[in-house]
Amino acid sequence: MLTRATYLYRIVADVGSVHIAPQLNAGVNMSTIFRLSSLLVLPFWGLMILLPRWRWTTRILRSRFVIAALAALYAALALPRLAEIWPGVSRPTLDGVAALLGSPAGATIAWIHFLAFDLFVGRWIYLDSQERRISAWVTAPALFLTLMLGPRRRNRFTLRRKGAENTTIR
Repeated sequence: MLTRATYLYRIVADVGSVHIAPQLNAGVNMSTIFRLSSLLVLPFWGLMILLPRWRWTTRILRSRFVIAALAALYAALALPRLAEIWPGVSRPTLDGVAALLGSPAGATIAWIHFLAFDLFVGRWIYLDSQERRISAWVTAPALFLTLMLGPRRRNRFTLRRKGAENTTIR
């Protein structure tokens, strides 16, 4: 019987042997990696949105290691496939990018990239709002929309913060 830790270790250990292709290595299920990568970011988003004034939220999010797990997972998946990925990203064409994203491994790598970048931007929004003492009522919707719709929300937050900088903290 496998424990969760053993199961996760096997997934991480086998990640480097899976190639971008519809046929996957039997040792790794990209669907599992995809789901686990999504779960990696949820605690951070939960802290920023639901517990923005908790002392530990600020301590945790000030760490530059917040996106380290995602960055390591991205590197473990992407670096062994660099020869396959590079042509699609160095001279991108619609067909080339579609081919990369059309495989479970390619879609998983792209998803982890999106998650890491969205968390990076969300962390910036959170820390900036803390520094400027912007109300959580202003910040929480911006964070939620960044989580759901991506970094474009940072631009909206930047515009909204100008009017909210003097809002009292609750």
